[in-house]
Amino acid sequence: MLTRQERTAGLILAIVVLIVFAGFVILETLGNSNFATPYSPDTPDGTLVVLQGPVEKVTSTRSGGELILRVNGTQVFIPAGAVPETPLKTGDTLVVYGIVQTYKGEKEVMARSKGDIRYVQHGKVD
Repeated sequence: MLTRQERTAGLILAIVVLIVFAGFVILETLGNSNFATPYSPDTPDGTLVVLQGPVEKVTSTRSGGELILRVNGTQVFIPAGAVPETPLKTGDTLVVYGIVQTYKGEKEVMARSKGDIRYVQHGKVD
């Protein structure tokens, strides 16, 4: 049998878990677009940004799972788990959400999931 303090602690813990879960659902529903700032070369590392433009270059990494894109003059790193099923090719217009980081002295945007990469077709984001 649980004591009164244990029941109270369990109830408080359950309420906190529900609040955190509700916050997660709300933030996932809102999406990245409400929190991302437009990318610029002076954006500090760790900032969530949005970058839109044509794909100028597509390169696979040596390990073969990741992709490195050049989008609108900016390097974009896509980890293996975030590579979309639809192959990316030169000339595609994309909207990419990601975190700014500096790699080997160059600023890049790192996508975190497949949902961070969206195709623009006929002026509309898919």
